[in-house]
Amino acid sequence: MTSQGTTNAESASGSPAEHGPGAQGAVRPALVIGALGVVFGDIGTSPIYTLQTVFNPSDPHPVPITSDSVFGVVSLVFWSVMIIVTVTYVLLAMRADNDGEGGIMALITLLRRWSAQPGRRVALVLAALGIFGAALFFGDSMITPAISVLSAVEGLKVVEPSLDALVVPLTAVIIVGLFLVQRRGTAAVGRMFGPVMIAWFLAIGAFGVVGIVGHPEILKALSPTYALEFMVGHFGTAFFALAGIVLAVTGAEALYADMGHFGRRPITRAWLFLVFPACVLSYLGQGALILADPGNVSSPFFLLVPEWGRLVMVLLATAATVIASQAVITGAYSVASQAAQLGYLPRLRVAYTSASTMGQIYVPWINWLLMVSVLTLVFAFRSSEALAFAFGMAVTGTITITTLLFFFVARWKWGAPRWLVGLGAAVLLLVDLLFVGANLTKLIHGAWLPLLIGLTAFTVMTTWQRGREIVTAERERREGSLREFVDNLRQRRLSTQRVPGTAVFLNRGTQTAPLAMRANVEHNHVRHEHVVIIAIETKPVPRVPAAERTVVDDLGYGDDGITHVTARFGYMETPDVPGALRMLDPAATEGQLQLDEASYFLSKIELQRGQAPTMAAWRKRLFIATSYITADAAEYFGLPRDRTVIMGSHIEV
Repeated sequence: MTSQGTTNAESASGSPAEHGPGAQGAVRPALVIGALGVVFGDIGTSPIYTLQTVFNPSDPHPVPITSDSVFGVVSLVFWSVMIIVTVTYVLLAMRADNDGEGGIMALITLLRRWSAQPGRRVALVLAALGIFGAALFFGDSMITPAISVLSAVEGLKVVEPSLDALVVPLTAVIIVGLFLVQRRGTAAVGRMFGPVMIAWFLAIGAFGVVGIVGHPEILKALSPTYALEFMVGHFGTAFFALAGIVLAVTGAEALYADMGHFGRRPITRAWLFLVFPACVLSYLGQGALILADPGNVSSPFFLLVPEWGRLVMVLLATAATVIASQAVITGAYSVASQAAQLGYLPRLRVAYTSASTMGQIYVPWINWLLMVSVLTLVFAFRSSEALAFAFGMAVTGTITITTLLFFFVARWKWGAPRWLVGLGAAVLLLVDLLFVGANLTKLIHGAWLPLLIGLTAFTVMTTWQRGREIVTAERERREGSLREFVDNLRQRRLSTQRVPGTAVFLNRGTQTAPLAMRANVEHNHVRHEHVVIIAIETKPVPRVPAAERTVVDDLGYGDDGITHVTARFGYMETPDVPGALRMLDPAATEGQLQLDEASYFLSKIELQRGQAPTMAAWRKRLFIATSYITADAAEYFGLPRDRTVIMGSHIEV
């Protein structure tokens, strides 16, 4: 059984120092291209639907299409992207890494390590808030494929209005195909992602320039005075407009979450020198187009493209949105896998789909859950405009929580001056909270959906964590002291017959005896000549170096044939028990272990709902129901099925 992890990982940095690919020296072009193909799909396709949504006449709080509002909205879009993406994420948050890994889960593990220190209860509260932020990401991962692919396919209506009826069915077909190929991985397709996204950004930037040339006065919107005047002079209109403007920053979390795959510098270079300029040019061009003719607000992105190129642009947009969906789906796999390793979800079956690219994984249960959820959203909302009301809530929630956690890490880990942390947090959180407030006004129009998804995921994760604590306490009581148990074997207080061979018992830690070993001794009255008790320890770092993989303890008895091994894995690694055992020095295990013939023993726990007031009755039922998705232990730990023995035990919660 996987341990919940420790909080004193020696190799985690959590500092401004750089780690990961491309961290040191010159930035390799291949890493920049790779980042373009994986990281920027979501935020890079936001120009398709952002301004269209802001000026949507069917919005419950419509923004009038006037010269002042167009300049004000475009200026707000530019400065929102500048403040939230460039400042909050690129310049600040991406400097807070956990052994090179980024994302909200990295901040959570840093705070969990801090919470282990006395008097750090505030860190526990912040870590719980971070879990809610991670839960909101699941809502984002359901809405992003739906709105992205819908918005791209809706371009067919601009090319030929009679194709309107095909938009929803064609979107559904693309989404089903997208999820069906997930099991094959993205390694082969990934090589094409970078060039496609480069073509995408060059295209939207070029057509943006065409629009700007028609009405160059739109460039004045780059001045912050237009954003401030719009917010101050037309606060009511501007405040409600923020609920649509936030769509321009969707995908910002991906820059941070995927930092471990490419490094901070390649992502920063790609954002500053291609993605950001291309998106800004597209927004400016669309604004110019709307100034020229307010009727263009129906689909300013595709109307910006000359008629001869619109069909090609629809195809390119579809490819780009599929890439955007792929990135967020992979992100959901990573968050679920990390949450399971850290004890917030059951053990899930994880398959690595690339031998060369770290982090490309496939989680079947999450895949099918996402597919059903995305299809439900497509058929329920049927248009990107309707779905846009729901999209911003998950994004703003995650951004706000990330900002808050970052400043706590900056103050605690780096010792940043209190006045500087307070000033920076006040400014950035004010911006974030304005977006949160604006999206709350869309609560009855769809913003409830990501909140519901987030609250559901948060409830499941916290219930699982609490349930594991209850089960662990009862299991420790039944297992008893490991050293006392081994001492009884050594002193022959327990009647056993020693049989040849090697037995490996998976255990939770170093203090208690494995239930399977205790049952084997007490009921079968046998023990093997060589016994290895191995505990799997999940460290709050992404990966553990090979030199630190195992720790051997002879339990103080030397030559009695029983050895305890602790195998350490990072939260981004899948435990491989046989692989870890092969790394052991024969001198430390009283001779070479016969791993090719060894028997592996697992202790399986059957959960039952009891009468003890440990949790509310509904949470007990939820905990037991969640346990059914737990992956097969033998497969998860890499054990040979033909030599694995499972011994069960009942525990009430």
